[in-house]
Amino acid sequence: MDTLVQLIPLDNSLWTYLVIDFGIALALLLVLKWLKGALSKTSVTEELGVKDNIAFGISLAGGMLGLCIVLSAVVGRHIGMGYTKAAIGMLVFGAVGISLLKVGQFIHDKLVLDRVDTDALIEKRSLSVALVDAASTVASAIVLRNIMMWVDGSDMNAIIAITSGYLVVLTMLLMMTRLREVRYAKDNQNGSFQGALRKGNMALALEHTGSLLGTAIIVSTAQSLLVYSPDGYVSNVTGWLVVSVVMAVGLHTLVTISKRILLLGMSVKQEVDHQHNIGVASVGFVLSVGLALVVSGVLSH
Repeated sequence: MDTLVQLIPLDNSLWTYLVIDFGIALALLLVLKWLKGALSKTSVTEELGVKDNIAFGISLAGGMLGLCIVLSAVVGRHIGMGYTKAAIGMLVFGAVGISLLKVGQFIHDKLVLDRVDTDALIEKRSLSVALVDAASTVASAIVLRNIMMWVDGSDMNAIIAITSGYLVVLTMLLMMTRLREVRYAKDNQNGSFQGALRKGNMALALEHTGSLLGTAIIVSTAQSLLVYSPDGYVSNVTGWLVVSVVMAVGLHTLVTISKRILLLGMSVKQEVDHQHNIGVASVGFVLSVGLALVVSGVLSH
């Protein structure tokens, strides 16, 4: 009789590595929680347990998910190299991950959404701003994870490649948001995209969230298309830049065409921008993320 369940045999040392990685991951999540409270000058416990601030919880959860996504590229990276080296590697890459995520969040708050006081609006329970804030962190983490998986080793060349590639992609996300603002102003008599987020347009926030995540997923396919060169600093940066632009523009085109076909007979812009139709925005969200996953899946093989 055939065996009902066939498991791949695992080395006993793997469980020790798992305990080490889990312990360090939990410690880093605690650091992230502390940073969230320190930087926003508030108490996490008070915001979540006393004020029941859902917006703050969404923002914090986005940061935690982002860190876990980044750490998923680190765990197992040093298996077989010794417990000490594995712990040091996890700590180093975890610290780099937190630092770069915070840099990405700072750039998003101060440069991308430069006319939105993110912390103040989240404190006032703005769900639309919290959703975009969480999405920007997760999108940054998706890109950072794939860049970490793209590089080889844990030396300074790898860290330089990770940092430079990450900053290039953040620039790409900034450009996509600026183009979206131009489109929004054109379609809404010079209305402000950021102003609509400040006023709580959840449909617009949801659609933009999908765009951020979709762009991050599609841009990350550069991992499968580019050859990593440890000392090729310029080629690494230009490679990520060119692929990012081509992939982001391609995804935007595919999503636009798909919306016109699937939502034929209705004005998507009117429904989302003016009627705050979350149902229509959800379709846009799914198309951005779903099509990015399809294209990424094809190019990854």
